[in-house]
Amino acid sequence: SAARQAMFATRRALGPFVGTVAKKLDHYSQFQPSSLSIQQYLDFGRNGTAASSFEFLRKELLVRLANIMQEISLLPPKLLATPSSKMVSGWYCESFEDLIKFEETKSTQDKIDKFNDQLQVILKRHAHVVETMAEGLIELRESDGIDIASERGIQYFLDRFYINRISIRMLQNQHLVVFGNVLPESPRHVGCIDPACDVESVVLDAFENAKFLCDRYYLTSPMMKLEMHNMVDKDQPILLQEHQPIIDSRQGQPINIVAVPSHLYHIMFELFKNAMRATLEFHGVDDDPPDIKVYVVKGSEDLSIKISDRGGGVSRTVLERLFNYMYSTAPPPPRDGTQAPLAGYGYGLPLSRLYARYFQGDLFLVSMEGYGTDACIYMKAVPVEASEVLPIYSTSSRRLLTQAAQAADWSHPIPGQNSRDPRRTTGP
Repeated sequence: SAARQAMFATRRALGPFVGTVAKKLDHYSQFQPSSLSIQQYLDFGRNGTAASSFEFLRKELLVRLANIMQEISLLPPKLLATPSSKMVSGWYCESFEDLIKFEETKSTQDKIDKFNDQLQVILKRHAHVVETMAEGLIELRESDGIDIASERGIQYFLDRFYINRISIRMLQNQHLVVFGNVLPESPRHVGCIDPACDVESVVLDAFENAKFLCDRYYLTSPMMKLEMHNMVDKDQPILLQEHQPIIDSRQGQPINIVAVPSHLYHIMFELFKNAMRATLEFHGVDDDPPDIKVYVVKGSEDLSIKISDRGGGVSRTVLERLFNYMYSTAPPPPRDGTQAPLAGYGYGLPLSRLYARYFQGDLFLVSMEGYGTDACIYMKAVPVEASEVLPIYSTSSRRLLTQAAQAADWSHPIPGQNSRDPRRTTGP
């Protein structure tokens, strides 16, 4: 209706992006971002050229930025007015303007070098987006609180905003490692992707680092029991490695998949920290804490990982809130290191789930209150099926960001249907 269009026009005029940027923003947000599979990233990293990468990226980055910037401008005005949110929208605006300069340039070596330098600047500028956005929510809550309708819209937006950020950083890092002067993590890596990621070593690395933090704070930590089952490559005998004592049983070959190891590490480290903290706080630091059990299974389609702790679990009411940015905006951790290193903004779980979902995997928790929690991670085992899940700015995303709360159609929310928030199922 004309009234709705007028409302959008007013909102946009008052929004954080104005002038020439707004024109370009409107133009680029009409395009859908191109979702790439891990296989496409891999093939391009092996066979592409710096010039073709530059030509693809200068448009694709503008499209991905524009899609999410349009959604930023639909956020509740009170949130947009907080100092931290202003800072974030300022960074996006600046980066969008920086990239527009390369819109029509020829792909000469000199231009590509300048573009690469610009990408480094943008990566650095956006390094603290997550914390700053979290502080914006705290500022909003402290100044005036959040009504339920806005809360749902903000939850929907943040899942999209952070997964968009993961995807933009992936494009930039991939380009800079393959075609710029950023060194890969190993000679085998293609950009940020390891074509033969040894899942066991990522699990052990995340466990050791979480254990180090846990030992430093609680002066003790639970042990891990690890089971590896490769149900795809099972015909050949397997050589046990020297860290074998913590491995319970093995089946088949070592488990390798095409993956971004840093994403898997991020997820595992977060889940280990949570499991360790829960275990020690439930059993006390003086007892011998029960082991954390980890099962890693490779099937023909999925890589599945389950982390089982006996940390007392949580009730279903609490479980529902663990992925909610509104509930988990704990006060920001003090910068002087006085707080437990295992606690932060409470964004660890929702962000880990986005890292899992980014290439069509998933993460969910099953808890038994009074006993413990299982965290399950799924990743695509076939790289051609692992395509990016990206937010698209559209009439339905606009509606979901701005609509008022719906009248209840059940006396109580139905488990699994998430009727309290119908949008949760439409997120990434």
